[in-house]
Amino acid sequence: MRAMILAAGRGERLRPLTDELPKPLVELAGKPLIEYHLESLAGAGFREVVINQGHLGDLLPAALGEGCRWGLRIHWSDEQPAALETGGGIFKALPLLGGGPFLVVNGDVWTDYPFGRLRAVKCDRAHLVMVPNPPQHPVGDFALQGARIGEHGADKYTFSGIAVYHPRLFAGCSPGKFSVVPLLRVAMRDHLVTGELYRGAWNDIGTLERLESLRQSLRQSLR
Repeated sequence: MRAMILAAGRGERLRPLTDELPKPLVELAGKPLIEYHLESLAGAGFREVVINQGHLGDLLPAALGEGCRWGLRIHWSDEQPAALETGGGIFKALPLLGGGPFLVVNGDVWTDYPFGRLRAVKCDRAHLVMVPNPPQHPVGDFALQGARIGEHGADKYTFSGIAVYHPRLFAGCSPGKFSVVPLLRVAMRDHLVTGELYRGAWNDIGTLERLESLRQSLRQSLR
């Protein structure tokens, strides 16, 4: 199984940091955020990783190279000058991701989720990792009902940005800018999306305040 890190976003709410750096290179406890994903993926047995490039995207390969430091081979999917959002970015990268299910993780989250457990997932269209709703998103995204995920239900949780997708999810799509969410909703109506709830560490680094809060938390844990 191959993996993809979504790293093309502008990071408007992290300005001015992202005026000079792509969001995944923002420092967290002494190293760029994206390096935590690369270390975790390598430790979980992944060897091929695709990273998409958008805002200031040329700085990513300059910082990360070919992935040798982590025992990885990094493939670059260039979306410059305009990022293609989640769906469009994944669709463009499909030729680099193989013919079977692949892992995708948002480049702006920090987590200790064990990626290795997803390598055995066999999904019809998608398998989503859900997390308890954080304070900034109390209503959640989708309902988890047993092992299936739907649009509606009493137990709604937040999509973590970690998922396994099958290329079939993108059948009929055309190149361009689009979100993966409408594709997921259609698949949910056909009962083709599975999921799980993860209660471990997970943080969405979406604002300067949340970034600083996580920095402080990590500093304290490292003392």
